[in-house]
Amino acid sequence: MTAAGSTPGRAPGRAPDDAVWHPAPQPVADPSLPAQVRVYEVGPRDGLQAEPQVLPAEVKAELCRRLLRAGVPALELTSFVPPRWVPQLADAEEVVAAVPVPDGVRGVALVPNLRGLDRALAAGVGEVAVVASATESFARANLNATVRGAVAAAAEVTAAARAADVPVRAYLSMAFGDPWEGPVSVADVAARSAELYAAGAGTVALGDTIGTGTPVHVATVVDAVAAAGVPRAALALHLHDTYGQALGNVQAGLRAGVTEFDSSVGGLGRCPFARGATGNLATEDLVWLLHGLGIETGIDLEELVRISQWTGNWLGRPVPSRVAAALTAAGVGA
Repeated sequence: MTAAGSTPGRAPGRAPDDAVWHPAPQPVADPSLPAQVRVYEVGPRDGLQAEPQVLPAEVKAELCRRLLRAGVPALELTSFVPPRWVPQLADAEEVVAAVPVPDGVRGVALVPNLRGLDRALAAGVGEVAVVASATESFARANLNATVRGAVAAAAEVTAAARAADVPVRAYLSMAFGDPWEGPVSVADVAARSAELYAAGAGTVALGDTIGTGTPVHVATVVDAVAAAGVPRAALALHLHDTYGQALGNVQAGLRAGVTEFDSSVGGLGRCPFARGATGNLATEDLVWLLHGLGIETGIDLEELVRISQWTGNWLGRPVPSRVAAALTAAGVGA
């Protein structure tokens, strides 16, 4: 007698020797959640900016090309910051020139000021990102400005980009906690977000820069920002997984109406200017969750794992993503 569904002579549940099964999320849709979500991939920029090893420009460009082939709909290619600030991204023009961005895909570069914008426009970048801060301490440490000064600078760059018919994405860093100041005022986050949106940013990305946010906190901030005049469709969440809260915070964001989430392939990256800011939410972990919720992303999960393996080989270490580690152990890419 054999167990139901098993093969005679084979232990129950064991796959045939010539079969390869890779674990995958079983989609179970929640009708209260969005049917489709945009994953905004930051690995080539935020993922590499704090790495001690400077990868060759061609390797960075190949990373971008692989991510585009995997189906990411929005990709932050690089940052046009002064090389003395972030030497890991000193080759921004070379990387952008080597990465053809398909129609319908957002190819974005971060720019800190008008000089960075000029470089990005000359390189042919189709969208730019600017950065402001919800706290004075981080504004000084990262942007060498006050909160008001940083918002004004972001607005100036936004106006110049919009005049050139280039859309703008605005990051608001330290929206959920600050390593110097501690808790951050929800009202301040809402006010700064509204100012960035009013200045012309098409997307406002709320940054949990040190990963201290929790689900109800995230929902509260999103609701406050929406009440201040920023449409939920214009909001994104940039979540770090420092304390293991990122996926729970994604679900809170989904329920609050957010449909764009930042992540980094393999979980690479951190903010080099903030104490305690460890890795970004891994794109593989995010996509596993979204696919399990029956939400479309257009991204090939197994291809992401192969990209993480390839990137880890260049960096000389495994990447932090738990899904990448599990699927690698299950034979993906082997």
